[in-house]
Amino acid sequence: MKKIILIKISCITAALFLIAFSNCNGPHHIIKPTVMIDSSRGLKDYYNNYFTIGVAVSPRALKTDEATLILQQFAGMTPENAMKMGPIHPKENEYFWRDADSIAGFAKRNNLKLRGHTLCWHNQTPAWLFKDATGNQVTKEVLLQRLKDHITTVVKRYKGTVYAWDVVNEAISDKKDEYLRNSLWLKIAGEDYIAKTFQYAHEADPGALLFYNDYNEISPVKREKIFRLVKSLKDAGVPIHGVGLQAHWAVNEPTRSQLDSTLQRFVELGLKIHVTELDISVYPKEHDSRERRPEDAVTAFTPAKEQGQLEVYKMCFELFRKYRRHISAVTFWNISDRYSWLDNFPVSNRKDYPLLFDKDLKPKKAFWEVVKF
Repeated sequence: MKKIILIKISCITAALFLIAFSNCNGPHHIIKPTVMIDSSRGLKDYYNNYFTIGVAVSPRALKTDEATLILQQFAGMTPENAMKMGPIHPKENEYFWRDADSIAGFAKRNNLKLRGHTLCWHNQTPAWLFKDATGNQVTKEVLLQRLKDHITTVVKRYKGTVYAWDVVNEAISDKKDEYLRNSLWLKIAGEDYIAKTFQYAHEADPGALLFYNDYNEISPVKREKIFRLVKSLKDAGVPIHGVGLQAHWAVNEPTRSQLDSTLQRFVELGLKIHVTELDISVYPKEHDSRERRPEDAVTAFTPAKEQGQLEVYKMCFELFRKYRRHISAVTFWNISDRYSWLDNFPVSNRKDYPLLFDKDLKPKKAFWEVVKF
């Protein structure tokens, strides 16, 4: 009898303890295990089963201590400028291969996946493409032939090393009432140049993945124009395999709902999604260049800036993981805060801190939030 009483008391005590413990933080609280972070692992290791983590690089960076960081943290690379039309093909009968070759060689030696950037863009494009020997504007036929020759030469050179290309870059207009950017490509060749660019790239390397790449993709207006273009290419049977979302964002955008709806919309295309140029500015995005203001003098990486950036990075990667079945690559635009293209945009000589590693190549607080899942 005593044994039965003791057993009952023990059971009641245990039950009361479990009830009290489960209610300590509310009736539906679930105790989560502590997330263990291994500091010896890089971004590429944490996200090995999610998507390829890449980084935009320059040839110079590969000769510095940043090269070690690249190998520790990243599984893929994108040439920041070396494969753009202007740098790689400055004159009609002259190619400059050194910088692009050095990046391709580094990727090959170290087993890094290489994205090519970019085959057709309105910016950093050499003027000779659009003019004949007398300085007059070329015809559509001449321009398309020059485009084909360029793409065939470049893509074939890196066939087997570059697995994916940003084929057409930023063809969509930022103006609300305008569909395509009014570039020389559009003025001379018409809308056909976009489909032709994809066709030429596919012919040069049938095994490469081909992407349309653009920015301000979180803007509902521009998002729909990007969607319209990519869908029209897909429906027409153009060899396009994915959409690249540049993801040049900031502490004030995107919101969670804005990014979630953006990713969901592009999922509807049924194509691959690459986040191609990710950085999070510590300054609120303004979208327009302007003159310096007194408040721009405060350029330190303050605790407030650090916290704001941390929260946006954390949220972005939570959503990237949510859409892991559709996102196959996430690439940061530059390696560390030592250098960023944002240091001169939109305000010249204003230091930004948009990446996960500081100027000493140490992981910032935001890094630990990105890998803590």
